[in-house]
Amino acid sequence: MKTRPRVLAIVLAGGEGKRLFPLTEDRAKPAVPFGGTYRLIDFVLSNLVNGGFERIAVLTQYKSHSLDRHISRAWNISGPTGSYIASVPAQQRRGKRWYNGSADAIVQSLNLIYDDKPDYVLVFGADHVYRMDPSQMLEDHIKSGKACTVAGIRVPREEATAFGVIDADEDGTITEFLEKPANPPGTADDPSQAYASMGNYIFTTEPFIEALLKDELDEESDHDMGGNIIPNFVAEGEAHVYDFSANAVPGATDRDRGYWRDVGTIDSYYEAHMDLISVHPVFNLYNTTWPIHSTDDANLPPAKFVQGGIAQSSMVAPGSIVSGGTVRNSVISSGVRIEEGATVEGSVLLPGVRVGKGAVVRHAILDKNVYVREGEIVGVDAARDEARFKVSAGGVVVVGKNGIV
Repeated sequence: MKTRPRVLAIVLAGGEGKRLFPLTEDRAKPAVPFGGTYRLIDFVLSNLVNGGFERIAVLTQYKSHSLDRHISRAWNISGPTGSYIASVPAQQRRGKRWYNGSADAIVQSLNLIYDDKPDYVLVFGADHVYRMDPSQMLEDHIKSGKACTVAGIRVPREEATAFGVIDADEDGTITEFLEKPANPPGTADDPSQAYASMGNYIFTTEPFIEALLKDELDEESDHDMGGNIIPNFVAEGEAHVYDFSANAVPGATDRDRGYWRDVGTIDSYYEAHMDLISVHPVFNLYNTTWPIHSTDDANLPPAKFVQGGIAQSSMVAPGSIVSGGTVRNSVISSGVRIEEGATVEGSVLLPGVRVGKGAVVRHAILDKNVYVREGEIVGVDAARDEARFKVSAGGVVVVGKNGIV
């Protein structure tokens, strides 16, 4: 019988997420709610667990309480098999300092690798919306014989300037790793496309540890995975690109195959929600063959519509009540109340929001427990909105957590 390699997955979840402010004012970026009943971290954890990886360390740092609580409640898989998903806070094991970059976070957590003794280490980000079978990436990494594999997604060259870009030869060996280049290189088989790094990596353990310890001693390094560790492997000819378009997830449709969104800004976060609600969605949450797991709302009753309340082209999570109000083209999270005569259009409402009688909410994101008073308007008067709230470059109005309008 073939022995499966031993694998440890490390999820980098300490990001501050400044560009998502005010959604990250009171929580870490991976803990930001998404899609009505999920949090951003649920996507990477679902991909890992669905792919058969059940020894997962989640490295946390910034405002991590809600993230830690979510992982302990929704992701408790410990048992006699040795499976676990554990939050690991910054422990200052190598001196009185917090994490000084993503590579430093792993250096300070090397005890996890030493204790587990894996053959391979997966290092994945925690704040992207996508489906992926990482076991296929691992197979490709082993086949390549390289020490490092970087997941790359094909994007139009003109859009690649916003990402770390991979230049690779026909065999998939990375020859250059460029940070937000003005003139991104095309892929070997299609010059109009470029490989953007997805921030997901697989390493063979021993050379990975050596690279981390070497980087720790480099005083000029930013101690960043994409900025320092990957370029060092590239320079040694030991980096391989994994083409995300080759990843075949069970249950995927032609429309949502290869979907990946970096929801690092308010506008990208909003647009990713809008991707969910079309008749044939660009990203399909209803793929039961490769489910996105989350149990935050497991004990809530179904959504309820009374007094003529309606929802059109929308998603409405459990525990919500639309009482005489109207919802269109929106994502409504759990425990939301929309009262008589209220209108919600093109918006994202996070858990516990209340929209009072006759209020109007358009093209907006309302964070947890926001209360829009009776007759109030959000997203209607641009000048008034800019004076009171954050308004994104794309015109999305954001009301912060526990706000009262």
